[in-house]
Amino acid sequence: MVGALLPDLYRYAYWLCRDRARAEDVVQETLVRAWRSLESLRDERSAKPWLITILRRELARSYERVQPELVDIDDHELTGDLGESGEQASDAAAVRRAMARLEPEYREPLVMQVLLGYSIEEIAQAMEMNPATVLTRLFRARKKLASVLERPDALLAAEGA
Repeated sequence: MVGALLPDLYRYAYWLCRDRARAEDVVQETLVRAWRSLESLRDERSAKPWLITILRRELARSYERVQPELVDIDDHELTGDLGESGEQASDAAAVRRAMARLEPEYREPLVMQVLLGYSIEEIAQAMEMNPATVLTRLFRARKKLASVLERPDALLAAEGA
């Protein structure tokens, strides 16, 4: 079960903290905490949201313990192997950069939906908020992305708006 979810956990942790070493540490601590409280997992189908919740809390704990060195996000480019070439890769990189610039309250639910494939209900459960709030944040995140990219038709069409 962990082997199947590990890439998603790491990808989500990296998107949240932007530091490979910290993401690895947080995922490791998440798995240790999950192992210790495995009896609280009632249904194996809810393992992914359960682990994501633990990961978010563990990341918050890690920031309480250590103050990270702040860097300018404009100096870093997120990369990923999406199997794209040319203009598509350029567009994908622009979207990733724009997503990285979003405030965490908008970036987190968007990453959970786009990268992890979570439903609105799963995001609401993991972030401990109302599904209507999640929908609002996703709408605002897409709207901000569209304005940054100056291509509202492409991003809003993906939402179906």
